[in-house]
Amino acid sequence: MIRKANLNDIKQIMEIINATVEEMKSYNNTQWDENYPQAKDFVEDIELGDLYVESQGDDLLGLICVNYIQPKEYDGLPWSSNDKCIVVHRMAVNSKFRNRGVGVKLMNFAEELAMKNGVNYLKTDTYSINIKMNSLFKKFNYVLVGEMSFLGKEAPFYCYEKVLSDSKI
Repeated sequence: MIRKANLNDIKQIMEIINATVEEMKSYNNTQWDENYPQAKDFVEDIELGDLYVESQGDDLLGLICVNYIQPKEYDGLPWSSNDKCIVVHRMAVNSKFRNRGVGVKLMNFAEELAMKNGVNYLKTDTYSINIKMNSLFKKFNYVLVGEMSFLGKEAPFYCYEKVLSDSKI
């Protein structure tokens, strides 16, 4: 069941994040590290009502932040529209529940949330060397729009968009 995250989830969220950071290190993906993301980032997401978790009993299977906030680094990229869009941010799947469709369910949720809010355009980004997220975005038919420098990382971040219906965009 996907639900809004609450402050009681922070401990498990950070356990998922810490395990994800360690896994990322194992294949030289430095997108996340000890400095980002931190608990304060998720507390803010929760306070804004933007963080959602997939839960099963007492376990958190994964998390996703979805909102309308675009990083300033998106400015100047050749997006296909200036219309209102939903932006997919921090997403992670609990390593104990990998390969069970949790990431797919979270991505489907983001699209359903957008449509429910009358938005048919999504944007997102990920580190160019984050093979898993780049693959997931391609699986969901996101289109690569361009690259940006972000978080002081040496490699670029890839920026993606997806149009959910063929209205006037």
